[in-house]
Amino acid sequence: MEDRLLIDVSRIAPEGERLSGEIDCIGLDEEFVKSFGGTRYELFVQCFGTELLLRGSLEQDFDLVCSRCGEDFDDTIKVEDFTTSIDVGENAREVDVTGELRESVILALPNYPVCSETCPGVERKQKAISDDRWNALDNLNQEGEKTNG
Repeated sequence: MEDRLLIDVSRIAPEGERLSGEIDCIGLDEEFVKSFGGTRYELFVQCFGTELLLRGSLEQDFDLVCSRCGEDFDDTIKVEDFTTSIDVGENAREVDVTGELRESVILALPNYPVCSETCPGVERKQKAISDDRWNALDNLNQEGEKTNG
């Protein structure tokens, strides 16, 4: 699998063309976010003078950690409305659009991923055992004198 998406600008027809495939461009291996597999893309590419316009969709699989319960789960991040415009200059032949794809997928990652909408979160522990040392304070009034009791 390729790790870059290079577009040959000189080969694109004036009416544009469709590109699809998979590239390995994310490469995240963090504690709470790990990408696996490649980034799948379906793009429509068109040139307007010195501007390259890309529109389409992107997908990437991730291993994430649930922000509620802390368990690992797999999820597919989808960018349904990917759009970018790149100034290619007049004599450009190939344009590397890998960075734009990678950035768009990473920005689509959720801030607080959850394994399911019904995730109950971390199981609560039993109520803390009472500490009898604090009971002596209950016998004092506001002036600090002992009350009868």
